[in-house]
Amino acid sequence: MTEELLIGLVSISDRASAGVYKDEGIPSLKEWLTSAIASPAWRDETRLIADEQPAIERTLKELVDERGCHLVLTTGGTGPAPRDVTPEATLAVADKLMPGFGEQMRAISLRFVPTAILSRQVAVIRQRRGVGAPTGALIINLPGQPKSIRETLQGLPEVPGIFAAVPYCIDLIGGPYIETHEAVVKAFRPKSAIRKRPA
Repeated sequence: MTEELLIGLVSISDRASAGVYKDEGIPSLKEWLTSAIASPAWRDETRLIADEQPAIERTLKELVDERGCHLVLTTGGTGPAPRDVTPEATLAVADKLMPGFGEQMRAISLRFVPTAILSRQVAVIRQRRGVGAPTGALIINLPGQPKSIRETLQGLPEVPGIFAAVPYCIDLIGGPYIETHEAVVKAFRPKSAIRKRPA
């Protein structure tokens, strides 16, 4: 039986978490993931929290260690403003840094706005504590705007999006085998890591 993929979706915003305006991050993530993931079956755990580093750290630990998420995507809180502390919280719970994801997100966003250089998105691996086998989870900080979320995940005709590398990363840290709808994003794996579909 194929292991279910569990994805944590975390929107980090003082105003949205206080009900000042409607959160757009989590709905945008769900919509894109539904269009992109072909298998396995997946479900999400969602959290809407304020820009508070202790709360972000607690949430990331809970989603990985207690809920057993294989992938956690955050949105918001990655700029240079004093309340933007998502990268600091993410690094505080990390076991390994995955700098290529942040580099690629900025490369994509710089095609549109010069202020993309101010973004501080990071990605890390956290080894799971407390539940199941000693597998890890990939945690990625995404931009806050729905358009930017889609662009960085999916890419552009001339620039690959970051999600192309996510399935193989999840393979390497012990998670379920993810296939994608290639019209949205084509997962890249070395030939030796590609599994044949059952007849």
